[in-house]
Amino acid sequence: MINRRTFLAAAAALPFASRSRTLAGSVSARGSVVSIDGRAFHINGKPTYAGRTWEGKKIEGLLMNSRMVQATFDDENPETRKLWAYADGSFDADRNTNEFIAAMPEWRRHGLLGIGLNLQGGSPQGYSKDQPWVNSAFDFNTGALKPAYMARVGRILDKADELGMVPIVGLFYFGQSPRLKDEQTVIAATDAATDWLIDKGYTNVLVEIANECNVKHTHEIIRPARAHELIERVQQRSKGKLKTPAGRLLVSTSYGGGTLPGENVAKVADFLLLHGNGIKEPAKAADLVRRTRALKAYRDQPIFYNEDDHFDFDKPVNNFTAATGEYAGWGYFDYRLKGETAFEEGYQSVPVSWGITSERKEGFFGLLKRMTQGTP
Repeated sequence: MINRRTFLAAAAALPFASRSRTLAGSVSARGSVVSIDGRAFHINGKPTYAGRTWEGKKIEGLLMNSRMVQATFDDENPETRKLWAYADGSFDADRNTNEFIAAMPEWRRHGLLGIGLNLQGGSPQGYSKDQPWVNSAFDFNTGALKPAYMARVGRILDKADELGMVPIVGLFYFGQSPRLKDEQTVIAATDAATDWLIDKGYTNVLVEIANECNVKHTHEIIRPARAHELIERVQQRSKGKLKTPAGRLLVSTSYGGGTLPGENVAKVADFLLLHGNGIKEPAKAADLVRRTRALKAYRDQPIFYNEDDHFDFDKPVNNFTAATGEYAGWGYFDYRLKGETAFEEGYQSVPVSWGITSERKEGFFGLLKRMTQGTP
């Protein structure tokens, strides 16, 4: 495990200013470019995990990732903010982001390429019946971006660019999106986030319009029947504005656990996202990939899980290995499980220990390293 004191020292040394801007304020050249070639992801023109296979399975071109949506967490509700206190003091959003950034190089050394972020986070309890906390990069009345929140996002995207990592930037989460005033506010928020990514010149990001578009979102433009509309909006708004092979942002949306993507999304999305929540049998995780490829509108896009809370990393077959066996990337979703109280557990439960600080985290990163590098 990584020593927590080491992470805190590294975090404290991190600068608050983005290194990706010159003194004049213009965006400097980005170091990492994500692109898609058939079913494979490329970074800087080369397939991810180039040449790599594991136990006869092709790993080259996959996007292995972890759901890290609390990286920019903050709670504007004074009634619930006290729930997220550290053992040594009250919750601090900049400290949380600093500790996240300090952990990123170690994740990268283990082979992690994708990091799942969200501008409205996720449940800080893992799963929650009610979500009274307020964690959103968007003003609920106008859709405008909050500068302090986006400054934290920018620092993470800059570090990911430096490390050759691919953030999956989600816009909406069902625990927060219903508070957006109306459909026009949702559209304004989408446009604001798109323009911000373009203005900053990020060429290493993927966009996920909504986390689980079929779960509790109340605005119809986010939900399944119209989910394609915001995907196409971001694609068109960013077209010709980024120095990437596609010339624009690469976009998709996700669905709840075990749900097949809609034909309307498969028709327009650049990649397809799956969730493994509720899928206890690895064979079913593999079958969901096969059924996704059988969609009438499937266009040979890459497929990857970006949320799955099943582990069993010490077993020869688990959801992770099942997904890769079908040539799909996989996303680790870890939170403090029922009965767990240790700070070291989980990446979604706030406050977060961002290091590889638990047996479960070690299990994931160990398997990831063996898969992608062939080393224990």
